[in-house]
Parts: sequence; structure tokens; C-alpha cells
Amino acid sequence: MFWLLIKQFFRSKVVFLTLSILLFLGGVSIMTGKQFLDQKNNAIAKTKEQYQKHIDNQVQLHKDDLGLLMYYLKFSLINPVEPIASISIGLSDVNSNVQTVKILNLEGQKYDTDLVNPMRLQVGNLDFSFLIIYLFPLIIISLTFNVLSEEVEKGTWKIIRTQGRQPYQFLIMKYAVRVVFIFLILAILFLMAKVVLAIPLNKEFIYFILISYLYVLFWFLLCFLITIFKKTSKVNATTLLVSWLLIVVFIPMLINDYVVNRYPIEEAYSLTVNQRDKYHQKWDTDKKETLQKFYRHYPQFTKFGFKENGFSWLWYYAMQQMGDDESKEEKEAMQVKIRKRKELSEGLAKFVPPLQVQLTMNSLAKTSLNHHIKFLEETTKFHENIRLYFYPKIFDNISSSTINWTDFKPEKIKNTMKINVLSYLMPIALSCTILLFVIFFFFRIKPII
Repeated sequence: MFWLLIKQFFRSKVVFLTLSILLFLGGVSIMTGKQFLDQKNNAIAKTKEQYQKHIDNQVQLHKDDLGLLMYYLKFSLINPVEPIASISIGLSDVNSNVQTVKILNLEGQKYDTDLVNPMRLQVGNLDFSFLIIYLFPLIIISLTFNVLSEEVEKGTWKIIRTQGRQPYQFLIMKYAVRVVFIFLILAILFLMAKVVLAIPLNKEFIYFILISYLYVLFWFLLCFLITIFKKTSKVNATTLLVSWLLIVVFIPMLINDYVVNRYPIEEAYSLTVNQRDKYHQKWDTDKKETLQKFYRHYPQFTKFGFKENGFSWLWYYAMQQMGDDESKEEKEAMQVKIRKRKELSEGLAKFVPPLQVQLTMNSLAKTSLNHHIKFLEETTKFHENIRLYFYPKIFDNISSSTINWTDFKPEKIKNTMKINVLSYLMPIALSCTILLFVIFFFFRIKPII
């Protein structure tokens, strides 16, 4: 019987159309990922290539004045992009993975990003995660909406009921053929992605595969639950498409609007304005007052005293530091709201499988908001270390020739964030379990088949 169902399944033109669409879009998503990966790796390679040239040129131009040299000199921090990021791009298409900063005020530099075509950002990327979360459910709906209704409408269901004591087994076998078919296609696409994108078979990739299959299973169970009510094919198709729109499009959109309005971040604008204003106001502020504030921040530098007459790099870099210090309140308020947004989004996403799966995939690929926040925190530490290294040399008027500039290389951060995968897998696994129980309970109280 099972082999007959397989033959019947593959006689349909819809099957080959489905196979063609999935393989084509899968290939497009993989190539999109490869293009993204190449772009990020090229940016890293160019940063490394130009880094020493930049230092050599600036040292040659300003070798007699270390303070002026440090005004122009830039230092780079790199957030390495792993191959798995290419199948779940997340926020990486907006946020740069290379931070290049001077020792001037930091907040004005930290949020610089790559130039990206805004139309492309609006459309989004057809990456592998998009294919799984948005398109696979539609394919599953197209293959399953008439599994039972087709038999009823053709009149063959009465024959099946009279010939078999448990006709629901026939229905389960028909579904099983479709499940195996989609699972095989998904396996082929994952194999293609692994080979083309050179993704290592590590635990992150295995968890990525696992949650993808759980998500596909969720949609099969949902389709099965809706189709066993023996409604017409048109009703089933309409109900499933409305379900897809609600679960995948409207509810996530409403959650996003709620989170944005619940925690509006007006501080993002005021931070930028205040950081610039506080810095520019220092040109008209008493130099001694600026230096006193600077020494309260860095008491180890009080030995350099107060130079009130004329221009000095000590006062200038103290003024730059105050631009960051005096916008600290807005910065902290903004960070608190970003964390609250993140926590609220993650909490609500547990009840919406597409959102939960997307967040999990981004976390596994290290392209999530959490990972970008971590990168910004590492940038702050990196910037502070550079300041503490060069401030004493600038204030002491050390010659730039005494510094071994070849020791300065682009630094890479180590992404050591621990991910509790079970906490990510449990919601989608629980959703599948609930659907199974509902289906079982439905058969127990109303065995309509």
C-alpha cells in the first residue's frame, strides 16, 4: 500500500513543481549566503591589508607630533564571521563586523556601519532561514490541504472505509509520504549548503538542522489537524493560508510593533546630539574645569597637572573624553531599553514558532542582536585599552619613533557567548507535542474517519 501511495504521489505535477521550486530557491538562498560570506570576508581581508599601510602613512606624515598622529590614526577590531552565518544572516547585513575607531570620543564612532542599498534592506535577504521559515510552510500547505478532502470529493473515501477497519492508517501513510519527501528535500538542501558554504559539522549546525526539522514537523501537524475535519479542499486551503498569514506574518508584525512602542528609544537621537554638543561646548568652557573632570575619570593622570594657557593635547583629549562621559546617562538608558526589548521579544517569541525559530537560528549563527551588543561592548573595551596605552605617551610628548608600530594589528574578538540550546528548542518541541495531543484527543472523542 505504501509503495502505491508513493507512485500516486509522484504522478502529480504539483510534486515536480514543488521539487523544482524548492531546489531552485534553495540554490538561490545558498548563493545569497555565499555572496554575503564573501563580502564580509573581503572586508576583513582588506582591513588587514590596509591596516599597516594606514599606520605607516600616518606615522610618516605626523612623525614629529604624537598627539596629532593619534588624531588621525585608526585601529580595527574584527568580529569574525563563521560560515554558518551565511544561512541565517540575521542583523549582519545591517551591522558591520569590523569596527574602526580613533581614540577620540567613542559614541560617535561605535554605530558607524557599512553603506548598504536601502532598497535591498527593505526587500531583505533570501537566505536559507527565510526559505525554511516562510516558504517551506507554503509548500507543505500545497501538498497536504486536500489529502483527505480529495478522497472524499472523488468518492473513494467510502470505499477505503468499507475495506479497512482503520482507515486513518491510510491517511497517516499519505501524510508520511509527503513528510518523507519534504524531509529528503530539506536534507539535500542542507547537504548543498554544507558543501558550497564549507559549514563545519559542529554542534551549532546540528542544532540548526534539528530546529529546522522540528519547525517543518510543526507545520505538517498543523495541516494534519485542520484537514481531518473533513471540510472541502477550498475551505482547507483558505484556512491553512489564513493560518500561515497569522502565524508567520501578522502576529510577528504585531509583536514587533508592540515591543517598539513599549520601549521607544528616544535616547538614540539625544545620545548623538548630546555627545556632539558636550564635546563642542568644551571649546568655550574653562580648561581647568574640563581637566578636573578628566582627572576624576582617570586619577592616574593627575600628575600631568593643569596647562591653562595655549593649546595642549592633554586638554584636547580630555575634552574628547568628556563628550563620552557627559552623554553617559543617555547611553545607559538606551542600553537598558535595548536589553528590555530583547528580553520582551524573546519572551513573546516562545509562543510564536516562526519568531522562536528565527531567533534560535540567528543565535546559532552568531548573527543575533545579543552577539552584536557583545561586539559593541568589546569595541568599548578595545577603545579604552588604546586610550590607556597612548594617553601617557601623548601627555609626556613621547616621540612616535619610540613606538614599535608593527606590534599593532587588527584584533579579533572571541565569540564566547554560551547559548542554552534546550531553552530555544523546547518551545517548538512543545508546540509539536501539543498538536500531537490535540490530534490524538480529537480521534479519541470524535473518530470521524
